[in-house]
Amino acid sequence: MEITALTPAERRVRDAFPRGVPVDFRTGVEAEDDPETGQGWGPERTVRADVLRALLIGGAREDGQVPALRILGARITGALDVRYVISECAVLLAGCHFEETPNLYGSQLRQLNLSNSVLPGLTAATVRIDGVLRLTDCRISGPVRLGGSKITQALFFDRARIGVNADGTTAPHDEAVLQLNHAVVEDDLWWPGLVVHGEVRLDGAAVTGQIRLDDAELHHPGATALQAENLGVGSDVHGVRIRIRGRVDLRGARIPGQLDFAYARLSNPGGMALRASGATIGELWLREAAPVRGGMNLRRAKVDLIHADPAVWPQSAQLDGLTYTALLPHLPAGQRLPLLERDAEGYVPYAYEQLTAAYRRIGDDDAARTVLLAKQRRHRATLPGYARVWGYLQDVTVGYGFRPVRAAAWLFSLLLAGSLAYGLHHPPPLKADEAPPFSALFYTLDLLLPIIDFGQEKAFNPQGWYQGLSYLLIVTGWLLATTIAAGITRSVSRQ
Repeated sequence: MEITALTPAERRVRDAFPRGVPVDFRTGVEAEDDPETGQGWGPERTVRADVLRALLIGGAREDGQVPALRILGARITGALDVRYVISECAVLLAGCHFEETPNLYGSQLRQLNLSNSVLPGLTAATVRIDGVLRLTDCRISGPVRLGGSKITQALFFDRARIGVNADGTTAPHDEAVLQLNHAVVEDDLWWPGLVVHGEVRLDGAAVTGQIRLDDAELHHPGATALQAENLGVGSDVHGVRIRIRGRVDLRGARIPGQLDFAYARLSNPGGMALRASGATIGELWLREAAPVRGGMNLRRAKVDLIHADPAVWPQSAQLDGLTYTALLPHLPAGQRLPLLERDAEGYVPYAYEQLTAAYRRIGDDDAARTVLLAKQRRHRATLPGYARVWGYLQDVTVGYGFRPVRAAAWLFSLLLAGSLAYGLHHPPPLKADEAPPFSALFYTLDLLLPIIDFGQEKAFNPQGWYQGLSYLLIVTGWLLATTIAAGITRSVSRQ
């Protein structure tokens, strides 16, 4: 096409280009300017994509002026194909209706702003934008391909709708509808209010600033809604009030600040709702979020702080190898333990050790002992029968060493019972002329404590059922002493 064969609308664009002056085709009537209705716009606001390409490649320049392509409210016909084009111009095509998918593969532009436009898709893999890429309020029915792109400032997708047709219906796609895998954004990824039907892919992407996903909606039920393996972020990922239907995969992600899912809704029934295994996260916030529907995998993840009420956690969670420093809100151990008991991998000792350490860091030793006692009880269920019997005995008597007062209560009860029994019926002496004065208290202590000898047990010989009572006290004394020693040893070894 010759650049001279232009329509009146195209001549306006050509004449404004050298000076970077905006060309506004809008009428000022909201209903008429809605780009969803752009298919019906007439020739007075229609521009061929080939004209735009010609201007970006070799449009006229004026001395002392900065050329730019700035168009508002136009219908763009044909495919805007600027593959591998290098242009120093800023491009603004806002509120436009694109009949075909623009192809910017491998191109280099100063700045690109497609805000409030309607597109069937966008192909811009490996594009380089030496400024801001803005797709605010865009409505894009097909895939947006930005894999391998480099954007030196921020990338805006706020309030955009992707994978949704003009009539509100959605169509399945064989690929991710928003692709930013291995992209580099040297500022923020700004996506508040974004709505996506299909997969969002951020594998290997690097964002120097933060990612804002507040009030966003990601829908891909039964499949992956957000794929972000090995994502690198400079500070935070904010997803306050985010609504995700489908799997969130953050395996190996590096988020030094907050991963904030406060008030969020994560749902993938029958599958994994959140996978962050091997991730490194400063703070994981699930404050006042809805109960997670689906599984959660945090195996081998490293998190400084986790803020999540027990009611938020799902029925199935994998926590083996999860390392964290603190938990909020501060709650009794009894409210945290049920999550460990329903770990999808069964008994996971490491999870109990981490919870114990978290309580000890804040000085709640009683809660730490409660967790360790629960750990021993859970471990007991994995042992053979004879070992479980021994475990029950240690639990009942001394709480595996974490309830020493219980041992004192047992000793006192047995001492009281023996003292009353032998106080009412003194056993006869073995040798009347050599026996010391009988003391029911010290005689019972002699029977109960195998390492103490008051000389009473050897000097008297009970008869009948009193002799049976003495045997019972000796046996229970030995068992009690053994379990106390084992429990104390275990408790000391944990310090």
